[in-house]
Amino acid sequence: MLTFVATSILYVCGFIFLYGVIRLAVRHALEDVEMRRVQAQRAEEMAAARDRALLEKHGFLNNNG
Repeated sequence: MLTFVATSILYVCGFIFLYGVIRLAVRHALEDVEMRRVQAQRAEEMAAARDRALLEKHGFLNNNG
């Protein structure tokens, strides 16, 4: 009987621990996704600014004449 109780307690504790580990992993993954989204947006804005600066510096590249 003691073995059954100890086994049951260990199973429950194991599942609680596993739930916590999975939850922590998902939280870190979502933080990484958000960080990469911000970095991609920043890179896109920097590329657009670089393109505008290039067109302002070299007007002949523009099709406006």
